[in-house]
Amino acid sequence: MRTIVSRLIRFKSSIPQTRFVYSGGGRYLSTDSNKIDEPFNVEEAETVHVPPPPTEKLLVLGGNGFVGSHVCKEGLDRGLSVSSLSRSGKSSLQESWASRVTWHQGNLLSSDSLKDALDGVTSVISCVGGFGSNSYMYKINGTANINAIRAASEKGVKRFVYISAADFGLANYLLSGYYEGKRAAETELLTRFAYGGIVLRPGFIYGTRSVGSMKIPLGVFGSPMEMVLQQAKPLNQLPLVGPLFTPPVNVESVAKVAVRAATDPVFPPGIVDVHGIQRYSQQKSR
Repeated sequence: MRTIVSRLIRFKSSIPQTRFVYSGGGRYLSTDSNKIDEPFNVEEAETVHVPPPPTEKLLVLGGNGFVGSHVCKEGLDRGLSVSSLSRSGKSSLQESWASRVTWHQGNLLSSDSLKDALDGVTSVISCVGGFGSNSYMYKINGTANINAIRAASEKGVKRFVYISAADFGLANYLLSGYYEGKRAAETELLTRFAYGGIVLRPGFIYGTRSVGSMKIPLGVFGSPMEMVLQQAKPLNQLPLVGPLFTPPVNVESVAKVAVRAATDPVFPPGIVDVHGIQRYSQQKSR
């Protein structure tokens, strides 16, 4: 064994020392003409700068409102870049998440309001709505949202989610401008965004509503009603009064499903009723 090792040592020492000269372009050339394709080690590889993956940018229309503020917060919690456009602009909410939203001031009844706000936006969630005279309700719930849908479509936005409202039977006739506006906006959305348009139709939305520095816990009434009316689903089928038994839904559930629908490419387009909202909100987000 000792003889074999000594022979190996003598053989190694007899190998001529070869020097390599750097020729540029990442190649080393041997100074020994008898050595061809000698293997060599690269100690440092060239750094390749790969751009980061594109960031999902969400625009919330009406982000200052009860539902809109929860949608903004949910979007931030999901790691999205969130901006909002509303008539009042920056939110008055004294909460830490509000400082992370880019606030735009504008009026959806003006065609110029959305130009800057839509730059780089990949998805939109509209929480815009209001009550008043029938003509006013149609303008706010219908015309304003239709303007936003058309502008987003022309800008190449991928997905658009519209927070609409469930049918309430007789209430539809008492608030005809409200519901006619909502349905007109739904039709425009599902036409313009055939593959990326989602309509959410919740009934009464409950949760903690902030009014200035005061918080109103609407869940005190809404949560028990939701539990009871979930078990009374067949009552929804009763003529005329059936829609009055539509269960309330938590605002956090609406926000969760809205953000998921706006960012999940496999979320199916179309109309999601209150029972669908409850079902999707219980599923784990991707």
